[in-house]
Amino acid sequence: MDLQLNGKVALVTGSSKGIGEAVAKGLAQEGATVIVHGRDRDAAEQVKQQIASVGGNAHCVTGDLTVEEDVAAMAVEAQRLGGAIGILINNAGGSGPGEDWGNASPQSWASTYDRNVIAALRVTKALLPGMRLAKWGRVINISSLAALMPPPINPDYSAAKAAMLAMTVSMATAVAAEGITVNAISPGTIHSAKLDMKFREVAFDRGIPADAPWQDVEKAVLSLFAQVPMNRVGTLEEIADTISFLVSPRAAYITGSNIRLDGGMLPTI
Repeated sequence: MDLQLNGKVALVTGSSKGIGEAVAKGLAQEGATVIVHGRDRDAAEQVKQQIASVGGNAHCVTGDLTVEEDVAAMAVEAQRLGGAIGILINNAGGSGPGEDWGNASPQSWASTYDRNVIAALRVTKALLPGMRLAKWGRVINISSLAALMPPPINPDYSAAKAAMLAMTVSMATAVAAEGITVNAISPGTIHSAKLDMKFREVAFDRGIPADAPWQDVEKAVLSLFAQVPMNRVGTLEEIADTISFLVSPRAAYITGSNIRLDGGMLPTI
């Protein structure tokens, strides 16, 4: 299927690693010009070069999304490099050092909210006027299954990701008549570098060699981390493919939705 992304320009925040990196590479593979973003210039440049090495078109920008001036400068630079941005993936964010209800602090909650929700607001506010002018745009907010199945730990992260779902619906309703769609993605247990390391540590304690094939590690310890009906974790590529479709002209009638990539973990529709 041709996703008709040739000529589209996408900014993927937090795309120097992990989910963001996979999404940036996936969009570039579909023909979009991608603006790679991160706080580490070298890491962002590396992703940019990897995209270019397989024939993709990419640029990179840096900036701290919790700083208003950085976001304004980044938005200007991104559009100078790539042109008018019609696709925004609000991926940057993440959890903090880890808290529970015994040591939760207002300061850490505020920091997590700023890093996830307010950061996405800052970038969206900078780019949405251009999408409205063009009468076309796509915004994807990366939430988490933690927003829908909050665990007893990291409550600040679950709350922030839940706020991003509410933000998605509100924004989608506001711009639906202007050719702009806004959707959210809520990944469950995904095979990231961090997850790989955690799984292998536990597997090693259970007698699985450190260099064992991933399938052996996954089979041995997945049930200790999550109850996934599909009996496997998701992949970064599956997230990238889903987002590539959602931001394409092919998905023009999908807006205000939250797409769960959780292998069936959440027992509801």
